[in-house]
Amino acid sequence: MDYQSLKNTFRLVGLKGKGAYENFHKEVPLLAKQLWSRANEIKSHLGIEIALFEPKTDIHHLEGNYYVGLLVNNALNTIPHGMELIELSQQYVTTRGKISHLNSLHFELLKWSNEQGYTRNLKSYIVEIYHPMEGREEEVRIFLPIEEKHR
Repeated sequence: MDYQSLKNTFRLVGLKGKGAYENFHKEVPLLAKQLWSRANEIKSHLGIEIALFEPKTDIHHLEGNYYVGLLVNNALNTIPHGMELIELSQQYVTTRGKISHLNSLHFELLKWSNEQGYTRNLKSYIVEIYHPMEGREEEVRIFLPIEEKHR
C-alpha cells in the first residue's frame, strides 16, 4: 500500500449524524442516501462524497459525531436547511484502497503512522473520500489527522 503524510484542506457541505461507533457502518450509508437525495440543493458541489468521523479516544468513548457531505469548490452564500459548511485544514497521513478493505486500510495506516513516529490528533475529524470506479469496486481514501511535527 502507498502511504504518505501531507497537509490538506477540505471544504464540504453536509449533514450531521451522531451514534454509537459500533453502528456507524449502518448509520453512515443511510445518512449518505439522504444527502444524495438533496444534492441538487448544494450549489457548486463537485459530486465527490466525503465523510468525517469523530475519533474514538478510548474504550469508554462509545458514541461519536459524523458528517456525510459533498466537496464544494468555494464558499457558498447559502447553505441548505439542516446542513453545515465545514472547512478543515490539517496535517494527515493517508492511503487509498478498496472499500471492502476499509478496516484493514485503517489498521495498516495507523500502524505505518506509528512506525513513522507520527502522533494522532484526536481533536480533529478522520476523513474518508469515496471514489466510485467504473466497472470495479468503489475505492476510499482515508486521511487520519496527525499532530504537526515541529522542527
